[in-house]
Amino acid sequence: MFNQLLPLALAASLVLGEPIKKFDICGTRISPEEKVAAEARFQASAVSSFTSEATIDIYWHVINAGDALEQGNISDSQIADQIAVLNHDYGPTGLSFNLVNISRTRNDWWYDDASPDTGTERDMKTALRVGGPSDINVYTVGFTYAYGLLGYSVFPDWYEGDPIEDGIVILYSSLPGGSTPDYNGGQTLTHELGHWLGLYHTFEGGCYPDGDYVDDTPPEDSPTYGCPDSRDTCGDSIPDPIHNYMDYGTDACMTEWTPGQIERIRTQIATYRGI
Repeated sequence: MFNQLLPLALAASLVLGEPIKKFDICGTRISPEEKVAAEARFQASAVSSFTSEATIDIYWHVINAGDALEQGNISDSQIADQIAVLNHDYGPTGLSFNLVNISRTRNDWWYDDASPDTGTERDMKTALRVGGPSDINVYTVGFTYAYGLLGYSVFPDWYEGDPIEDGIVILYSSLPGGSTPDYNGGQTLTHELGHWLGLYHTFEGGCYPDGDYVDDTPPEDSPTYGCPDSRDTCGDSIPDPIHNYMDYGTDACMTEWTPGQIERIRTQIATYRGI
C-alpha cells in the first residue's frame, strides 16, 4: 500500500542498523481499560455542548529533511488545500478551522522517527507546540522508520495530564495532491482530528456494545480497507460504516459522520477544550 516509503525506510534502517517499525495506518491507541476509565470520567464531568458554530485555530509545523517536497517540505498551498478539506469534511459538525501560522523546521531525526511513544516525538512537541487546549498543533513528518503509518493523535481528556503531548502528527504525503496512493486526499488529517475531538474508531471494541460510545455507528468487527461495496463483519444484517471518517477506508471512501458522532464531538470539546 505504501511501497514508495519502503526503499527509503529500508535504506535508512540498514545504514543505522535499526529495524523498520511497522504500524497500522493510524497510530492512535487506547487500551480497553483506559477507554472505560476515560468514559467514566467523561460521563461524570460532561458539560452542555455548543449548539451552533465554532472556529478552531491551527498551528502547522512542517518538519522536513531538506528543501525538496520529497523531503517533507510541503508548500503553503498544500496546507491551504488541507484546511479547505477540513472545513468541507467538518461542515456538518458546525466546526471550522483557521490556519494561524506555519513554521518550518529542518530536523532529520524528527522527520524520520516521530512515531508514537518515542522520545523523538516528545522532543519535537516540547520544542514547537504553542497555544492552549483549544488550539490544534499539526506536525507533518516522514515516518521513515514507521512503514505504513499515516498519522496519530491524542484524545481531548489527555490534555490536562500532559499538555505537551497534545497535537496531531501526520505523514506529509497524505495531504491533498500528495504521493501516498489512495490516501492523498486529506482525509488522514480529518480522521486524526476526529480523535483530537473525542472520537474513537468505528471498529473499536469489535461487535460488542459501547465499542466507540456512539449509539448510531453500527458495530464493526475489523477495520475497512480500500472501499468495498458493502461489509457486514458482525453478521447482524447491519452494514458496516465503511464511509465513516473514523474507519480506515481510502480517502475517497470517507464521506460521513453520524449525528451521534457530531454530538459526541461537541460535548467532548466543550468539556475538555473549552470550545
